[in-house]
Amino acid sequence: MKLRGIVSYPITPFTEGRVDEVLLGRLVEDMVGAGVHAIAPLGSTGVLPYLSDEEREQVAEVVVKRVAGRVPTLVGVSSLTTEQTVRHAKYAEKVGASAVMIIPMSYWKLGDAEILGHFDAVAKAISIPIAVYNNPATGGLDLSPDILSRLLRIPNVTMVKESTGDVNRMHRLVQLCGEDVAFYNGSNPLALAAFVAGASGWCTAAPHVIPRLNVELYEAIERGDLAAARRSFYRQLPFLQFIVAHGLPRAISAALELMGTQVGPLRAPLQPLSPERVAELRQILVDLAILPAA
Repeated sequence: MKLRGIVSYPITPFTEGRVDEVLLGRLVEDMVGAGVHAIAPLGSTGVLPYLSDEEREQVAEVVVKRVAGRVPTLVGVSSLTTEQTVRHAKYAEKVGASAVMIIPMSYWKLGDAEILGHFDAVAKAISIPIAVYNNPATGGLDLSPDILSRLLRIPNVTMVKESTGDVNRMHRLVQLCGEDVAFYNGSNPLALAAFVAGASGWCTAAPHVIPRLNVELYEAIERGDLAAARRSFYRQLPFLQFIVAHGLPRAISAALELMGTQVGPLRAPLQPLSPERVAELRQILVDLAILPAA
């Protein structure tokens, strides 16, 4: 399977400390209705590391059922241990996920053999495709293009999400694996450069707020209209820069609140944006015509 287009990452909303299944389903429905090309629950935006095993399974099931096969679902299953990663991967497959995504998480820095063994164990436990997620800023491990190319030799490890913000990594991956390699950009401000470099898709939480702009950028790239792609990208760039600079769960939750959707408190120790940052975000949304001018 080769996903293409805008891969949208929903937040995990809470009510009284519990996952708000109704709101989660509504957010997913809005994204699908806006034309995104895949839904990816349990990513960084969905605060995967802050959820219990039971909550992870709850989110995976709610999202997959709500999507109902209309677009592919890419479920995050990362855990510190291989055993728990296998558990969540099996559950994702059981509830009908199209694929799973894994970032190697570790307290001790893992060697190449340990990383390869981790992915190999998961690959042997499930039959659906696996995406490797490289984000050293959150996972603590930096997967070089060389180790990524080796991981892609494991049966059903078929995709790479690259989030270092270095487009040269993407070029190197193409050099090592060929032009058909399925890689995805996870660095929002790099969206245009990554598509030009050959990315199959863009993994982003931005469709919570600007889904049509996100889809517009991808469609311009697909029809080879680089001028239109640039115009679309630079229009959304201030928002993309803001959500990365201030943390995806904080920024997306604040944007939704400004737009009238009450998403509940963040899972501690995360805290909401300061009033000054909320005011800055409000102005960005006004400039995008998402909110009316005061």
